[in-house]
Amino acid sequence: MDKADVVIVGAGHGGAQCAIALRQNGFTGTITVIGREPEYPYERPPLSKEYFAREKTFDRLYIRPETFWAEKEVPFLLGVEVTDVDARAKRLTLSNGKTMEYGKLVWATGGDPRRLSCSGADLAGVHAVRTRADCDLLMAEVDAGTKNIVVIGGGYIGLEAAAVLSKLGLNVTLLEALPRVLARVAGEDLSAFYQKEHRDHGVDLRTGVAVDCLEGDGHKVTGVKLADGSVIPAEAVIVGIGIVPAVGPLITAGAVGANGVDVDEYCRTSLPDVYAIGDCAAFACDFAGGNVMRVESVQNANDMATCVAKAICGDEKPYKAFPWFWSNQYDLRLQTAGINLGFDQTVIRGNPEDRSFSVVYLKQGKVVALDCVNMVKDYVQGRKLVEAGASPDAERLADKDVPLKELL
Repeated sequence: MDKADVVIVGAGHGGAQCAIALRQNGFTGTITVIGREPEYPYERPPLSKEYFAREKTFDRLYIRPETFWAEKEVPFLLGVEVTDVDARAKRLTLSNGKTMEYGKLVWATGGDPRRLSCSGADLAGVHAVRTRADCDLLMAEVDAGTKNIVVIGGGYIGLEAAAVLSKLGLNVTLLEALPRVLARVAGEDLSAFYQKEHRDHGVDLRTGVAVDCLEGDGHKVTGVKLADGSVIPAEAVIVGIGIVPAVGPLITAGAVGANGVDVDEYCRTSLPDVYAIGDCAAFACDFAGGNVMRVESVQNANDMATCVAKAICGDEKPYKAFPWFWSNQYDLRLQTAGINLGFDQTVIRGNPEDRSFSVVYLKQGKVVALDCVNMVKDYVQGRKLVEAGASPDAERLADKDVPLKELL
């Protein structure tokens, strides 16, 4: 266990898929996966949805059963972190004091929840929603009688958590510092729709508000103090303000990167025989005009993992996977195709009041992305418009009775 032909650091979606894809592509060498959680790889998106809502037990979230990994001869080192990377010696130092040598290294660590920088951020009752342990702790507090919860952050994690908590009958306040929710990832139409939905479901949703600090009784959080001096009572606080890429050891070892670690079109870092995939990897995205960016999605992690596995097996091809995302809130299924970076026009198909519509994003007349709410056909057919760089007639594009496939 002190050496492997391929060492994968990170036991999330990307790490698991890389190990699977290596075996599927005929790799017969040794593989070791290092994960800092005690769990074998499991699905992350259901944590803030079905798992927290008690609609799925944890055993149903495993990507593969434990027996699968044994059959594929993929051993795991769980509950362990990599603290140092010696790229010249191809050696890792682990948090348990041991070392591990590698032939190829795949860094798939994702990120750590971004923490509040204000006082009170370390109080008990302040939660992230990133791991099973995070959710179990929050669920235990709810079971113990917690009723008043403040969610800080109006991105998808915050909105999904608010939706589940409100369905459980809890008093939920959601705070977003920007003028609207989803401001970094969606247009105003989608933001306005989700703001109304959450308020209609009883969430006290406030935008354009700044948090001054968290108040407590010396041990546990009791409230959130805003910049205007008002205090919102809180027995628990969920912080969903993004992640910080977990790439410290790689950067210290000399890997190039500013926001995460930079990779080339084959997911290679600047260090020899070291790849990076998933949320922590920044790459030039073809579907965002070549901008270097990180894409935080299961799709990206899985497809990058497959790209790296094929490269290690001798089938090196540039990463050009199509980006897609999804979010479940209440009875609404949002499916996003493409990346709307730099869009200069939006077209609405359908009526948001009907709770079934699509927002089409265009840049210089070309379709670059779609947000589809309960519009599966638009999502499936719209992907092809993005891939083709189509420039459809805006009037026909706005007519929801015109199938998008007819606009290719």
